[in-house]
Parts: sequence; structure tokens; C-alpha cells
Amino acid sequence: MLDFCHIRLILKIVGFFLLTSCSATRWIPEDENLLNKYDITVAPQSEITSATITPYIKQQPNNTILFGWKFLLSIYNLSPKSDSRWARLLKETGEAPVIFDPKELEKSKENIDRFVTSQGYYKNTLYDSISYKKRQATVHLNLTLGKQYPIAAIDYHISDSTMRSFLIADTIKSLLRFRPMLSEQLLERESERIAANLRKYGYYNFTKNHISFVADTFKRSNEATLTIQFKDRSREDEIAQMAAPQQRFTVEKIEVFTDWLPVQSMQNERFKSTFDSIEYKGIKIFHTGKNNLRPQVISRLNRIDIGDFYNERLVNTTYNRFSSLRLFSGVTLLFDAIPSIENQSPIDTNYVTPQQGALLCQIRLTQSKIQGYKINLEASSNSSGLIGLSPAFSYFHKNIFNGGERLTMSFSGNFQFKFRSPVTSTELGASTSLAFPTFLFPIPHKWFSNFTPQTDIGISYSLQQRPEYERNMLSLSFGYSWQNGERLLFRFSPVQLNMVRLYHVDSTFYKSLHDPFLINSYKDHFDLGSSFTLYYTTDNAPAPKNSYFYLRWTTDMSGNSLSMLSNSPNLFGTAYSQYWKNEINSVYTWKPDPDQSVAFRFYGGVGVAYGNSDAMPFEKLFYSGGANSLRAWQARSVGPGSMPIDTTFSIPNQTGDIKLETNIEYRPKLFWKLEGAFFVDAGNIWTLRHDLGREAGAFRKDFYKSIAIAGGVGLRLNLEFVLLRLDLGLVFRDPHLQKWIPMNNWFKANTYAIQFGVGYPFL
Repeated sequence: MLDFCHIRLILKIVGFFLLTSCSATRWIPEDENLLNKYDITVAPQSEITSATITPYIKQQPNNTILFGWKFLLSIYNLSPKSDSRWARLLKETGEAPVIFDPKELEKSKENIDRFVTSQGYYKNTLYDSISYKKRQATVHLNLTLGKQYPIAAIDYHISDSTMRSFLIADTIKSLLRFRPMLSEQLLERESERIAANLRKYGYYNFTKNHISFVADTFKRSNEATLTIQFKDRSREDEIAQMAAPQQRFTVEKIEVFTDWLPVQSMQNERFKSTFDSIEYKGIKIFHTGKNNLRPQVISRLNRIDIGDFYNERLVNTTYNRFSSLRLFSGVTLLFDAIPSIENQSPIDTNYVTPQQGALLCQIRLTQSKIQGYKINLEASSNSSGLIGLSPAFSYFHKNIFNGGERLTMSFSGNFQFKFRSPVTSTELGASTSLAFPTFLFPIPHKWFSNFTPQTDIGISYSLQQRPEYERNMLSLSFGYSWQNGERLLFRFSPVQLNMVRLYHVDSTFYKSLHDPFLINSYKDHFDLGSSFTLYYTTDNAPAPKNSYFYLRWTTDMSGNSLSMLSNSPNLFGTAYSQYWKNEINSVYTWKPDPDQSVAFRFYGGVGVAYGNSDAMPFEKLFYSGGANSLRAWQARSVGPGSMPIDTTFSIPNQTGDIKLETNIEYRPKLFWKLEGAFFVDAGNIWTLRHDLGREAGAFRKDFYKSIAIAGGVGLRLNLEFVLLRLDLGLVFRDPHLQKWIPMNNWFKANTYAIQFGVGYPFL
């Protein structure tokens, strides 16, 4: 039963919704109407949907965030009809009502028709009707798609024989090869593809405007024949009556400015005299003062060779390789034609023929801040009074040896405690890593010419102090990372070494552990292994503006090489670990518009101990709960399975071999720099072993009965450079009790947690 306080809270929420919805037209003039929404239907069913048409509507209704609630409009309508400071604040924070304008509707219909026609539908019909209710206008649009024409035949008109040979060889990649439907968008994409391909063969000046299409839909019944014409002059040049004959260009000079400033100008050649310069392998390098990037590094990153034909693919590769250093805030590649008299060689006057031009390539590098630091903080609290703090500080230097080497030093901590209680848990960590923008031995750099590979060397130390024991861990790692295209990233660490020692173990601690799984997890050990990570993304921008997906898979294996070299389970008196661990993390973020998004995440992991080990090392085990996991619980306080909290530990320390978790989070923008969040988290951890007395924690076919489910709300303060997050998580389903928690028990013991973090819990 709900008590009076809960009923009153619900009534207040319902009353607020009713008040704001009823006052939606408060600021609408008497003879006007609020634009409520667009109701769009499209027939027949195709790739053209209401969602694809919506962006072409000129007058958009007020933004909604949840169940159609116009939150910002509600804030605006709460403002009093005065010019007070409070009224101005509410109006500036909220969103003014959108008054329906029939003229804008007509413009929208024109936009929609142009868009649909560009997609290959001709002679479309679009009808509109408007319904009014409570001074709100709902616009109904009914679109009937017109006729489509498949492309039945293609004829190329090309006068340049060299260009023709390149084009004919490339027709296998043509977007028109499988009888597609005729559309402006398709022809636009094909012209861009052809132009980009020709620019790989030296046609530096060639653009899509040098291509024209003539479509004939009368020659064949219900089909289109297409003629593609290639001209020496672009469409703009024809209008301006300017001759621009096509020719192939070679790159004859390369200049690199290592500390370019955007305000500088190269209009005056005397400007170069203000730079010092050196020449390395034909590349002239300009710099002011001390050269902060070694010539060998510049030559290695550059993929453009002097004397070769201009190749746009290599230009883009060079841009990506310099950008991947993360050493520059700006990377610009500019090309300019060299006057023909300068192209002539005093020895061979035929060095540059009339059919060829020569280019000067300038690579302008704008330096970013070389050194800096980052601060991160996560905090949580739950109904039992347990408080968790996780601060982190890191320092970085992007160019420690003048070769783009990145040094990072990090310090982190995790503190759990209760007020007026001596029981605490402390974790301190320090790490140093050095990343080289090349492959160090034994892999040759030339194998990876499209993107800059990286070699990572790291060392870290962590100390964990709990009431039951003290744990020390030293880790060393050596690995490589590289890209394949824009979307695939690989990381391979052939050497990963962890050494763990336990000290000051409470005499009663081991006696209280009856589970062999836990006993084997809390022993001195070391593991020597390797790992591999594959990362795929549909958008590699730091903050994607459109919907995107990413997938990360990591496999970690340890102990096999040691087991082949020795039959002893110990090395130097300490047991080594053998295990195989796999993790997969996938996220899809749907962004229907810039003001809201829905993020879905799935995480799965499993680790198997074998050979020399009965259990995985403690630091490799999975856990749930915390600011980025099941947010109604603190870290390490969920599972395994439906097991209760192990009272052997003064502070929760639940771990397992398997982890499954899924999260859904709706992220609407509210006002100013504030964003909201409504989320549901579900998952748990389990063990692979079915040990006596711990059967409830094992993974079985009815594992779904022990899934923990939580939900909640959150606020985010998005300051662009950093996002601060506060989440309230509520227990919906308790895995230990295996039952749902009724609303009247929310905010009671062990039913909620407050989480503070920096950044989204998952992107």
C-alpha cells in the first residue's frame, strides 16, 4: 500500500503535468494557434519515411522530452506577465511557443517535394489538412510517392584517352552498375566518387562539376538511359567563360611548417625569411627557434613523394598520420601550381611536358598545448551510509623526446568508509606510460603505411588496504596499436606481467573462507600473458553528432608460455596463473534530433581458469555496481547470482567469473547547459563453479531469475570541456530476494544509491 506521503508526491507530479499542459497556449494571441505536431503518412512503403521527411519541415514544433511533454515550453509559460527579473529568467531558460504559420507549411511542402524528387520519385502528390483543438494546430501530411525509373543503359563521353582508361577500369566500383533507380542523389554521389578516383591519378583540379548527366526516360518504356559527359571546363568555368583544361599534376616541392600560426600569411614570399629551415630527404622544413619535431619523424609520417603524380588518397593519409599524433591543434595540407618557367630543368627541358603541371605542397602544423593535466572524480552513497570516493589525476606531455612520444603519469584512489565507523577500504594507484608513434621492434613500420601505428610501454603499481588484508600489485605491459581505415582499431599486447603480493592478512580471514574459489583468489601469484582488442565504430568523432554504434572485444590469455617452458606450477617460489578471459562491450546511441538521444549498451564477459589455477586472479574477476554499472548499488555489492553479501568482508567485495549487463538511457536536453537522464540498468555476475554452499551464485540455465534490475533519473551539467553527472538509482528487482521492490519501499535500506561521476556512464 502507498502511504500518504507517496500519494501526495504523485498528486503533485500529476498536477504539475496538468498545469503545464493546460497552460501551453498561455502566450498565444487570441487569433493564433500553437503548432502542436506533424502527423505524416507515406505510401507506398519505402525508404522514404516520416522520419526522413521531418528535417525538411520549415517550422518545427516545440521540443519534447518525454511522452510528448514540451518541457521548455512549460518553463516559458510559467513566467509571469511582467518584466521582472524572474519573468526574464524563465523566458530565457524556456522556449517560446511556436505559432502555426500556413505560409511556412507551403514552404515545407515545397522542400519535401524537392527532397523526394531528388531521391528518385517523380510526379509525387502531397496533401495537407489541419485539425484544431484547444487552440493547438496539428498538421496532417499525406505523401503518395510517384514513379521511379531504373537505369537501363549508360554511355560515357570522354575525350581524354588517359582519363578514359582510368574510368573504364573503375566502373566495377560504380554506384550505377546494378540497374539502380534514377535519382539526383545517386548521380551526385557517383560524380563525387568519380572525381575522387581521378584525383588519385594526378587530376588535381578535377571536381564533380566537370561531370554532367543527361537522362532520357522516353527512349525506353519505364526505363532511363543515361549519358555521362566529361568536360575540360567545370560548370562554374563555363559560366565565367574561363578555360581550365584538365591535366595531370606532379608534386615537385614539399614544405613543412612545424609551428604554423593561423594569423600568419604566405602571400609575401619574404615571410619565409622569418623561419629557420633545414632540408631532409628533399623536404624543406621551416621552424621558428628550436625545431620541436625531428626531421626523421616528419619524413616517416609523410606519404607524399616528390616527383609522383598528385594522389588525393595519399594526401588524406598524410593528414591522418600527422593528426593521429595528437600533437597539433591544426593540420592543413595546401597545394599550389608552380609557374611553368620554374618547372623546366636546365639539363632536361622536357622534364615537365605540356600535359603535366607541377605542384608545391605545404604542410602547415599548428602546435597544441604540449603539456597538461586531467582531473576526474566519482562518488557514491547508499542507504546503509557507505560512501565511496574515486579521485584521479593525470599529467601528460605530448612530445617528450621531440618525436611525438606521449608520456602520461596517473595517480588514482578509491576510498570507501562510513561516518563514525573505523571500517575503511583504501586503494591507491600510480602508473606511467610512454607511447611512441611508430612500431618498435620487431614489427617494421612500413607494414602500416595508411595510419600511424603506436607502441605502448607501461608500468603501474597499486596498493589495496582493507580490514582483512593488504594487497600490492606491480604491472608491466608492452604492446602495439594500429588502425585499419577510419572505423577499425586494433591493440595487441604480447607482454602483460602482473605480480601480486598479500601482506598483513588477518589471521581469521582465511579461516572464514570456506569456498575454494575465494581461497584461490586471495593468494600471492603472478601472471604473464598477452591480450588483443578489436574496436569498431561507425563514427570516430570524440562527440558524434548523429546516431552511431561501437563494439569493443578484448581477449586476455595468461600462463600458457610458462606452462610450456616448465612443468612446475611455481616460478621463483610463487604460483603463476593460467586463465582465458573475454569481454565484449557494444553501444548504440540513437539521436533522432540534436536535443535528445537514447543510448543502449550490452556488456558480456567470461573468464575461465585452467591448468595451474583453480580460480582467476582477484584483479581479473568481474564485479557489478557503481557509477558506470548498476547504479542502484555501490561497486562490488551485487551478486554473484542471488548470493547475499559476504559478511567475511567488512566492505562488500562480491566477484565472479561471468558478467552480463545491459543499460538503456534516455538523454534529453533541458535548458541552459543542463541535461536530464532516465535510465534502466539490468545485469549481474555469476561464478562458473557450483561449490557447496554457493550454488546460488553459479551460472545456471535459470540465471535470469537472479538478474538485478534498477532504474532512476539523473542530471548532467555539460560544460563542453567536461560533463558532471549526478544519478539516483533505485532497486527495481533485488537479485538476492529474487523479487520486485514495491514503490512504497523505495528510499528504504538497501534500495537506492546516489552516484556522482564525470562523463557519461557510457557513450
